[in-house]
Amino acid sequence: MARARGRGQRAYGETCPQYLLLTDAEFDRPGFEGAKFVCSPPLRPADNPPVLWKHLAGGGLSSVGTDHCPFFYETQKILGRDDFTKMPNGLPGIESRLSLLHTFGVALGRLSLNRWVEVCCAAPAQIFGLYPKKGSLTPGADADIVIFDPAKEVTLSTQVLHEHVDYTPYDGFQLRGWPVMTIVRGKVMVEEGRFVGPRGQGKFLVRN
Repeated sequence: MARARGRGQRAYGETCPQYLLLTDAEFDRPGFEGAKFVCSPPLRPADNPPVLWKHLAGGGLSSVGTDHCPFFYETQKILGRDDFTKMPNGLPGIESRLSLLHTFGVALGRLSLNRWVEVCCAAPAQIFGLYPKKGSLTPGADADIVIFDPAKEVTLSTQVLHEHVDYTPYDGFQLRGWPVMTIVRGKVMVEEGRFVGPRGQGKFLVRN
């Protein structure tokens, strides 16, 4: 990506938390448990995540998203037990994205606070042509704000998350830092894990 941009090309690179934090060792779990980690592209060997962290910090990668695919293990992933082609492909993970990147990026010195905000918030808005209405805290922006407590400790599990799926690939991960409030266009929508906003506030956004 960096070389392409150096040639004047418009090019972006994105990764997802699973490629920064998980490896192909997950496929060796007992029984059919490895099916929980089937995604595209597949998880890679342990020498891959350090390289991705390096390029994320240095600008070679532009953003961190998630292909959030909340397929149930017990009723959907299991369809591939006898025929791999019938297994739905992808992992859930959208709710924990900010905290995973804070815990294993900022707290471990891999990312600065500014770079964390950039790759998770500002850069996606810029790439999709939504900036500065989205992805910025400036006059005239939409006042979309996440209040993030960098000291709050959370152990990931399906009991903590609201993703409506029967597993998380990050089960048992110890996180430090968690969102405590979400404000959308100036209205408090989520507070301490509870939806408190008015329904029907979604708004279609045209990408440029």
